[in-house]
Amino acid sequence: MSETPSGGAAPGSEPEDRNGLPPEVVIPLVPADGDGPIRRPGAGLRKGQLSALMNAANNRTDFIGVLRKAREQLPGDPSFGDPLSVTGPGGARAVARAADKLVGDTPSAAREIGFGALQVWQAMLERVGRGKGNAEVTVMFTDLVAFSGWSLSAGDEATLELLRRVAKAIEPPIAERGGQVVKRMGDGVMAVFPSAERAVRAAINAKRNLAEVKVRDYRPAMRIGLHTGSPREIGGDWLGVDVTIAARVMEAGGNGNTMLSEATLRSLKPETLAELGHAVKPYRRSFFAAPLSGVPEDLRIFKLSEL
Repeated sequence: MSETPSGGAAPGSEPEDRNGLPPEVVIPLVPADGDGPIRRPGAGLRKGQLSALMNAANNRTDFIGVLRKAREQLPGDPSFGDPLSVTGPGGARAVARAADKLVGDTPSAAREIGFGALQVWQAMLERVGRGKGNAEVTVMFTDLVAFSGWSLSAGDEATLELLRRVAKAIEPPIAERGGQVVKRMGDGVMAVFPSAERAVRAAINAKRNLAEVKVRDYRPAMRIGLHTGSPREIGGDWLGVDVTIAARVMEAGGNGNTMLSEATLRSLKPETLAELGHAVKPYRRSFFAAPLSGVPEDLRIFKLSEL
């Protein structure tokens, strides 16, 4: 029996290192039959696989939720992209409407990222005065008194004639004073003005013009409500508690009065009413009248009257 010399290796065997592994063993980074260069991790993904991964990430609800939270920290309306916010003029809104048609209503990461960028764009336009933000405006509501009852007996033709003549009487003074008719509501309109001064002057001129309107022996009476605040313009419409207050101030007008909230009265110059030949007195709700809903309890309303 032959002996192996001390420190030597048995014939046909390979020397071992201290861990018991042959030093020549190499772990290949590429398949044994591959002659190409070493590939980086992930480089083996084909286009179809990469697309599938991106699509999966795009539809992950947790990822979408994170993006929505992030949008709340961005300037502008975090809900920008819904039908209410993208209606109306403006480049950002036009792009948002086109994007909405492409991506649809299905929640996705791409949708949140895209509308987040448009949200910031719209906010920047508002900040530099090219969009509409939360600037103080005066909201006007008008309503024809007892119009519905008269319309039922007068018929459609007379009703249409009256509405056209009323529009010709009250809308030009609104436009001349820098007001914008937001919407027409049958026998009334909602308009916004850049100042209380302009709104009051427009209301007085509109009532004077309306006094000349007569259809089939019917002279319409119109009540007007004005309130100054900072409603939010969304998609060409104005929303918020200040819009509600303006509507309720109009309701207090009874049988054809022009009513002002305290906020509107405070916004007028001290000499304005005297120049216009008008004065105000506090409105007091009658004991049997229903309280105004949806307004602050301390809301003060004033009736505008000609001297």
